[in-house]
Amino acid sequence: MNRLTMNSFLLTAVFGLILAWFPAFARAGANSPPNDQAQVDPAPKSSAFLSIAVGEAVIMALQNNRSIQVESMNPAILRTYEDQESAVFDPLFSAGATAYSTREADGSGNEREGAGAEFDAALAKKLQTGATVSAGAETNLDTGDDLPDQYATRLGLDLVQPVFQGRGRAVNLANLRQASLDSSLSQYEFRGFTEALVARVETSYWDLVLAQRRVAIVEESMALAQQQLNETRHRIEVGKLAEIEIAAAEAEVALRREALINAKSLVESLTVRVLRLIRPQDLALPGRDLSTKSAPAADQLDMGPLSDHINKALAMRPDIKQAELLIERNDLELVKTKNGLLPRMDLFVSLGKTGYADSFGGSTSDLTGSAYDVAGGVAFELPVGNRDAKARHKRTLLTREQRQRALLNIKDLTRQDVELAYIEKDRAWQLVDATAITRRFKEETLRAETAKFRVGKSTGLLVGQAQRDLLASQVAEVEALITFLKARINLLFLDGSLLATRGLEIPEETIHLPEY
Repeated sequence: MNRLTMNSFLLTAVFGLILAWFPAFARAGANSPPNDQAQVDPAPKSSAFLSIAVGEAVIMALQNNRSIQVESMNPAILRTYEDQESAVFDPLFSAGATAYSTREADGSGNEREGAGAEFDAALAKKLQTGATVSAGAETNLDTGDDLPDQYATRLGLDLVQPVFQGRGRAVNLANLRQASLDSSLSQYEFRGFTEALVARVETSYWDLVLAQRRVAIVEESMALAQQQLNETRHRIEVGKLAEIEIAAAEAEVALRREALINAKSLVESLTVRVLRLIRPQDLALPGRDLSTKSAPAADQLDMGPLSDHINKALAMRPDIKQAELLIERNDLELVKTKNGLLPRMDLFVSLGKTGYADSFGGSTSDLTGSAYDVAGGVAFELPVGNRDAKARHKRTLLTREQRQRALLNIKDLTRQDVELAYIEKDRAWQLVDATAITRRFKEETLRAETAKFRVGKSTGLLVGQAQRDLLASQVAEVEALITFLKARINLLFLDGSLLATRGLEIPEETIHLPEY
């Protein structure tokens, strides 16, 4: 084979490989979606009316809330790092082809032209012990004007084994184990976010219930004030009351009207807040209306002693689990930095068999001959002073101590938060009975004052005051009920059992939504 023929063959082979790969890349690029195309919600077409119970609101939030949709992607994202760290131990295949041409001149001015090619392929794998094993084959072709073609084919096996730094399963699997812990951390973070969302949805729902009840109470009170105004006008017309009494009655109606305006405005605001949590797509719809079906009930469930809630919090709180995993992750970092204090020394061995001939087939047949090569040795490396590794190790030790103290602080804060929530729950429950008794007395007071007004022994001002007192007591009674429900939600949230109490589970990839 002459030089020109050899060069043409090599160029054809190289360009053939490029053209063979190019269509695949072109198709992959054409099929991939543009990065700037974002998903948009369809335009709203109808009004939104919902009538839901508190449990339905929670499930709708878990299905539709934008924030939880964003947070739910984090565990899947973190799991890709596990795959990435596992890929360190995957076999690596490599191959290459090189063509070259030379022109040389000797001392007498004579020139010699030559050409050649090299082809190689290898398969390498890193073991969990730190060793790297590779096996490969290579073929070299040399040709020239005055020399026959010469093929050399070699099969080789190489082994590199760290002696100090980088040796052992513990240090080589540390990154993979840290990636796995990061994935678990994201699960607990997602659980904590979900618990917070459920608590926020339930709390907002009961705030809306309270606002709607306040509207109903104020409307009833306004009707009562209007009735009192009509009665006052009638009694003035028949001469049983002085005309000055009309002012107090009209003032009471005006006050109720002001209270009703504020109450309805609060309902509208809370409706927007609840819809954003459970059905954000409805915010763009006209005529939004949200009706609540769950009624606040004064049932004191047996929630157990304070010690049970504290023990549950220490065992279930996502932030405590995260802090414990961070300490475990730091311990793995300590394994790496401690190994980094050691010098780098690698033992290597290389074994090979080579065959020579004037053709490729002949060179492979010659591999059974007596030609071989063996090489072995050691490589040593140690930075003078090794300050970088020492600084990393010291920082890891300090970080571990810091995180251990942080965990103790989190547990102290958890005990405090749970106990305060337990106290608030008891206080709210006691207020439920107290406000109910107050409301009954205010009803009796209003009836008595109205009866005295009708026989001329009271004034419209005193009747109006009694009506205002009754209105305040009615609102306070509903507020006490809602406060108790919210205090109970907060206690379950702080002891980490809110999801379990509501029958919700969070497996690794999906949220299980049972009947509420």
